[in-house]
Amino acid sequence: MPHAPADAHIRFALRPDHHPSVIATTSGPTADAARSHLHDLGWRSISPATMVLARIDREEPHYTAQAAEQLRQYGFTTEIDAALQDEIDTEWTWANYPMPWCTRDEIREVGAEAQRIHDDIAKGRLVIHLHADDGHTTVAVGSYATGVRRHVHLHGENHLRQISTSFDTETEAVAEFHRLYSVAVRPGPAPLTDLEQSIRRVHSGTPPATTEETSAPPPAAEPPVAEPGEHEAFLAALFDEERQWERYRPFDETTIASHESLTMRAEFHHEARHRTDVAWTIAEYDGPVGQRLWHATLTAGTPVPLIRAMLQYLDAPPRETVGLPDDVLHEAAWHPASHPARTTWAAPDRTIVFESTPHAVADRWMLYGGEDLDRAAWTIRLSAGVHHDLLAHVASAAADLLPSPTQPSPRQLPAAAHRLPAPLPAQPARRR
Repeated sequence: MPHAPADAHIRFALRPDHHPSVIATTSGPTADAARSHLHDLGWRSISPATMVLARIDREEPHYTAQAAEQLRQYGFTTEIDAALQDEIDTEWTWANYPMPWCTRDEIREVGAEAQRIHDDIAKGRLVIHLHADDGHTTVAVGSYATGVRRHVHLHGENHLRQISTSFDTETEAVAEFHRLYSVAVRPGPAPLTDLEQSIRRVHSGTPPATTEETSAPPPAAEPPVAEPGEHEAFLAALFDEERQWERYRPFDETTIASHESLTMRAEFHHEARHRTDVAWTIAEYDGPVGQRLWHATLTAGTPVPLIRAMLQYLDAPPRETVGLPDDVLHEAAWHPASHPARTTWAAPDRTIVFESTPHAVADRWMLYGGEDLDRAAWTIRLSAGVHHDLLAHVASAAADLLPSPTQPSPRQLPAAAHRLPAPLPAQPARRR
């Protein structure tokens, strides 16, 4: 192609509010052609004469040097600010990079692949169906909507996100994702990381918020979490002190506690380690050989007092009820909130949330540690059919985990929209 006249000038400089993003300022009669070339190289316009390069792999100086060289070859005049040139000339690497055997060029290739995935998602070329936290990082399953139809599993975040597996059909990809990550699966894409959010702001030309604008409420305290070994110690004490529970260990990784009534059973998974791993499965049946009425799963970090409260209730339900769950939580000064399909109660210090989804079956009730279910330190999920007295008993145990409020809540009982609905009676299971 013919070279552009030399009176087109492009100046590159670091963006001071988003290091190491780079700003390109264009001027001259052929500036439009220069901006077209930059756009093909991943730059985005934020004003008529200004473009920005903001990457998920933080390699903006490296790719700016390449862009400047290409523009010079086309006949454009380029200028690189001294501070940016220092960045270009400085070799750096990530601290604690998880693949230490990679050379600098290989690390850059991994980052480039992560950048392509990031761009494909941002532009709608790659549609994410589901995501999960595997205990170490974010994983996802998605499909390419254009070009060759590929269905992929993704692993990692930001500069480490890679395609881990490819599938021929979306059905196969989604089914395998559910098999791998089970109860940790969540619909749609994962929340944007801090870096992804900042890149989105840079691309939109939004100026950085001031300190006053970005001031947020103080972070929530850490939720109570079971320490390693606490669940095993509780299980051993259960068999030593509560003779009505009989021990079975059909596999090395599983212990079953069966109640003497033969209608209740708790299964403990010794290999559960990560916060999303299911450590306990508790269920009640309508007879020794009857159908399951309801079940609950509890992940590895669940505080032992909550497990104890469930099993104690099942063994010997109290003669006097403690009320509905929302009565218990209101008395403990928890904060209600109504959402389109669910109701939540948050602890005063926001470390525990009790949630009801009236139309759900498998996860009708949930209790989790932390403000965000997707990042919960632990999770209890209870199906439809569970006794409301048991729910209130667990809610009371959760409230007891936290310091008592210094003053009783002055508010009246929340409106009907905020009340957690009492569970419907369990429907008889159909037999084949």
